Amino acid sequence: MKQTLLEELHLSLTADVPFISPKFFYDDIGSHLFDVITLLEEYYPTRTEQSIMDTYRSAIAEAVGACDVLLDLGAGNCAKASQLFNSIKPKQYRALDISKEYLEAAVADLQKQFPHICMSAEAIDLSLPLAFPDIAERRKIFFFPGSSIGNYDPEKADQFFINIASECHGNGGLLIGVDLVKDHETLNLAYNDPLGVTAAFNLNILLHVNRIMGSNFNLQDWEHYAFFNEAQSRIEMHLRARSDVEVRLSSEGTKEHVIQFKAGDLIHTENSYKYTQDGFTEKIRRAGFDNIHTWTDPKKHFLVCFANAKK
Repeated sequence: MKQTLLEELHLSLTADVPFISPKFFYDDIGSHLFDVITLLEEYYPTRTEQSIMDTYRSAIAEAVGACDVLLDLGAGNCAKASQLFNSIKPKQYRALDISKEYLEAAVADLQKQFPHICMSAEAIDLSLPLAFPDIAERRKIFFFPGSSIGNYDPEKADQFFINIASECHGNGGLLIGVDLVKDHETLNLAYNDPLGVTAAFNLNILLHVNRIMGSNFNLQDWEHYAFFNEAQSRIEMHLRARSDVEVRLSSEGTKEHVIQFKAGDLIHTENSYKYTQDGFTEKIRRAGFDNIHTWTDPKKHFLVCFANAKK
């Protein structure tokens, strides 16, 4: 896996349009920084999603029905999933995320609070196909909160949903949070907070890359740059070179490579697509889900959706 990550980073950083996959945000520091982002006044998705979950807790539990296994995709600190335990009552909980150490600590703490639920933590790359053959016959509920689906380009999101529907084997469903299209000011502030926490989160990805591949990115050479691309209906996050800079990429088993960046050049780090309610429900219907339930906040800023996989 290590060599695969090295090759992936080398290819993405030397591409015609350099980029770094957003999965590399979530080292231990990045995971903690994202937790702070969710507390910011400007970052509406977390608190809006939680308000929907709180308001419609009983209706959501009724729609979900029985839950043998709750699979928490991109679990982070597991806080969102744990708030479902008393209503959905899963027999088993699997926390899945890319940062293993952070995840294991969160699950260990959670297990003490809910000793009757069988729990496990698994480091997993959500950009790759998922498979759970050991629980194929059990009723699985996939939980994907926080509008993390927005990080997937539309075609990859389609494949992700098809994969999840298939893994349900006609006996399970998907509970997901989705950020909706809204005014540009609200969107831009959510990704350009005055405290600069999102900027720190974005810049930290370079430190993670340095540790993985021995590159020499210097944070002082780069700045956070985020904006709403209306034509693509997405927030884009980039790192922008403050001046002309030379970066050395060196990694085990890979020939050293030097990249020249001009002042203003960008490294693309994340997309966050925003959906309409009708557009999103049609998307998951095409992927193999039906019996779709939706809940929103009064401003219709955010959507919580549960859908059963077709039998």
